[in-house]
Amino acid sequence: MSVMSPKKKLKTTKIHDVASKKDSKKPVTSYSHWLMKSEPESRLENGVDIKFSLDNLKNSPNETACWDGVRNYQARNFMKDQMKVKHKVFFYHSNCKIPGIAGICEVVKESYPDHTAFDKKDPHYDKSSDPANPKWFMVDVKYIRTLNNFIPLSLLKEYHFKHKANGGPLKNLALFCQARLSVQPIRQEEWDFIMTLEKKET
Repeated sequence: MSVMSPKKKLKTTKIHDVASKKDSKKPVTSYSHWLMKSEPESRLENGVDIKFSLDNLKNSPNETACWDGVRNYQARNFMKDQMKVKHKVFFYHSNCKIPGIAGICEVVKESYPDHTAFDKKDPHYDKSSDPANPKWFMVDVKYIRTLNNFIPLSLLKEYHFKHKANGGPLKNLALFCQARLSVQPIRQEEWDFIMTLEKKET
């Protein structure tokens, strides 16, 4: 499968929170569903527009693009170690007027080195990343569909607080418990409940 154009820039959380060695020894929970954040509105970073919306993904060759630019260790590890082909992903619009889940995509290529880390002209360039021993990785995702009804952050937050009180499925949703991560795991029960929200008109 050919690598998508490196010109497509995706939203990434700029948190260089170096993962401790202790973290790697913790039991690993297996996930097959994810939420990935991207910015749907234009924003220049080092002179490059990093806008990438669900429509941009849909209009990409083969409706597929590489998810580059992630520079957070935990988010990278999710992509590098746990994301597998056919895993489903909520495409989340962030850093915009109305953030929320816009659609669904699917992992179609498992992790490989993120070429943007080696490109000095790229806003996500990392001089400490060596092509012979790459630090950053990415996956390819393919557009599946746009949600019938956009699920705004405000609605997810409403149910998160309700479920914290009554033990519902969104009580530990990473979108609120690990809010700064641009790549987040979604448990099966969370995915199933969120899909029911697609039927709600907001």
